[in-house]
Formats: sequence, C-alpha cells, structure tokens
Amino acid sequence: MKLINVLAFFCLSYLSMTAGASDIAREKRLASQVVDSIIDGEAVFLKSGDHEFLSIYTEADEPRGAVIIMHGRGFHPNWADVVYPLRVGLVDQGWNTLSLQMPVLGKEAKFYDYLEIMDDALPRIEAGIDYLKQQGNEKIILIAHSCSVHMTMAWVDAGRMRDIDAFVGIGMGAVDYKQPMKSPFPLEKFTVPVLDVYGEEEYPAVIRGAPERLAAMQKAGNPKSKQLTVPGANHYFTDEGDALLEVVGHWLQGL
Repeated sequence: MKLINVLAFFCLSYLSMTAGASDIAREKRLASQVVDSIIDGEAVFLKSGDHEFLSIYTEADEPRGAVIIMHGRGFHPNWADVVYPLRVGLVDQGWNTLSLQMPVLGKEAKFYDYLEIMDDALPRIEAGIDYLKQQGNEKIILIAHSCSVHMTMAWVDAGRMRDIDAFVGIGMGAVDYKQPMKSPFPLEKFTVPVLDVYGEEEYPAVIRGAPERLAAMQKAGNPKSKQLTVPGANHYFTDEGDALLEVVGHWLQGL
C-alpha cells in the first residue's frame, strides 16, 4: 500500500512538472527524421526563447511573396498530407514557403491537452514572420491546418497579429469527442482576407461550425474572404493534396 502511494506521488509530481509543456524530446526525434528526408528546400532552425525549432524554407524563382505553413496536431513541417503539397506546390506558383515545426505532445494527447501549450506556438509564428522579413519577403501569408488553426487564433486573441497579408485556415474547428471549443474563433478581428477551406468529408465539428465561421468572416467585412469546400476530401486531405493546392493557390492568386 505504501509503495502504491509513493508511486502515485511521483506520478502526480511528474504530471505537475510537465503540464503545459510541449514535448521537446519528441520534437527533436521528429526533427532528426525530417532533416534527412528533405529533398525540396533547406532546413532552418529558428529560435523560440531558448529553444531552436526546425523549419523548412523553399524559394521560388520569381517570388511574389511568402507563406508560412503550419501542420496539424502531432505532425511535422514535411508531413506528406497537407503540408508537403502546399510547401512545394506553392513554390511553383511563385511563393516562397516556410514550413514550421509547431509544438507537439505525446501521441495520445487530446485537444484539451493541447490547449495547455497554445502559448508555446505564439513566438514560433513570430519567429517565422521575422525570418521571412529578413529574407526580403514583403507579402506574408499564414496557412494553418487543424490544431495550428487554434494556435493561430490564440496568437490573434493575444493581440499579436502583425505583418501578415492574409490567412488560410484548413480544417478549422477540429476538436476531439466531448471536447468542444471553449470559445469561437475571433475571425471578426481579422483585418486581412481569410480563406476557410475544408473537406467535404470533414470531421462533424468542422462542418457544423462552418456557418458561424462564415458569419464572423462576413462581419469582418473583407470582400476577398471566402469559405470553400474540397469535394471528396477528408480532414487530412488524404490523396487530395493536388486539389487542396489548386484551391489555395487560386485564392492566393486573387489577392
């Protein structure tokens, strides 16, 4: 019985020390795997406080601007679905791309667990913007998928939105079962055009929240903001990367 109490004490102590902290060890393992797999682009390590995180920078021949691409929950900046088709395909359309490693937790972590580390993403977004500006990029677009949409919205809610010209949210509003969003996205606060794009076979929460997101975008009043659906695509756009690229690329051309 005493042994059980001791074990429980150490478990609780460990949880209290790690609560609200992203899994840096897992992130480093991902980085070591990803760097060796990069064919298009260059690995760049940016700083967030004392931590260096992986990003991948890919340059277009005649760039019209740059996009920051942020992956979904638990993935990495060279993820085959969503991220890779955009970070490479948009280069061919005249955009420099910077794909960021966002904060991650263990594989079993749920949406509410990720709420504890949303603030860890804010300096990473700003480090990405600063890096692109240092490379001479004047027009900067944010593209976020799934959990990174929540992280971007935390950045906006914190009053730190700056130096971007548009935002693309892919699969916005994804949550876990019985873990609804605590508050709606602050889309009415965006002073730049917003593209809300999601798959026809999306998670129910994403589809259910579409009318509310559209109403907030309309309240913001930017005529270039749109909400679009990709036929046949699921939340991860499995085998639909080209279709996603076409939708996003076409919208960006109209900015």
